[in-house]
Amino acid sequence: MLMKINHPYHLVTSSPWPILAAFNIMIAMMGFIKFSYHFDLNLMLFGIFMLILTIIQWWRDVIRESTYQGYHTLKVMSGLRWGMILFIVSEVFFFISFFWAFYHSSLSPSIDIGTIWPPLGISPFNAMQIPLLNTMILLASGVTITWSHHGLLENNYNEMIQGLLLTIILGLYFTMLQMYEYMEAPFTIADSVYGSTFFMATGFHGLHVIIGTTFLITCIYRMLFMHFSSNHHFGFEAAAWYWHFVDVVWLFLYISIYWWGN
Repeated sequence: MLMKINHPYHLVTSSPWPILAAFNIMIAMMGFIKFSYHFDLNLMLFGIFMLILTIIQWWRDVIRESTYQGYHTLKVMSGLRWGMILFIVSEVFFFISFFWAFYHSSLSPSIDIGTIWPPLGISPFNAMQIPLLNTMILLASGVTITWSHHGLLENNYNEMIQGLLLTIILGLYFTMLQMYEYMEAPFTIADSVYGSTFFMATGFHGLHVIIGTTFLITCIYRMLFMHFSSNHHFGFEAAAWYWHFVDVVWLFLYISIYWWGN
């Protein structure tokens, strides 16, 4: 049984992990720059390794504070919700920059690419094949994650786990199809602005799918230890928000880049 403790002295303490995470991201980015010029992976791998360790420690503390210590008061929960909302908003603007670049280049093609879109020599993907299948997969995953959430709200843990497991399987299937599409692509990221905008937009979306799938795997792991209840499950709720965001972004990508852009 999970308990809510709203005693004023039971507060979440200051955490060292945010500043350490930022520092490790800086190291990883410096390592990426070094790799770009000198093909030396050591610094980048070190930064990524330290970042993963930091995230594990950070999540451990959040889970311990919320589930076992009861430190997540209503005020703390409100802060977490607003933090997740603002994070998703920042991600929306992140993808807006890619859509802006795509429409800027496609609505008024420059003379450098032959004043046509797609540029001369580019063979785009058929929107009715793998891209359409991936769209159906993500739409289905939106249904299964909602089913899982409703199962949790009704204290039906079997439905919750089944829906969550199906969502994870669909996320992994989407990633596999995206990898296959990239391997079969008739153009590269270096092939004019079309290749750049296509691989940047779809590649970063694919990265978000991988992150979202990891988020959901963490949730099902926590569910096996009964960390969630019908009135105490923001970790799962945040993962569902993120997954729906990934679904919506893909719909815009499919309509813009795969269908309209071809």
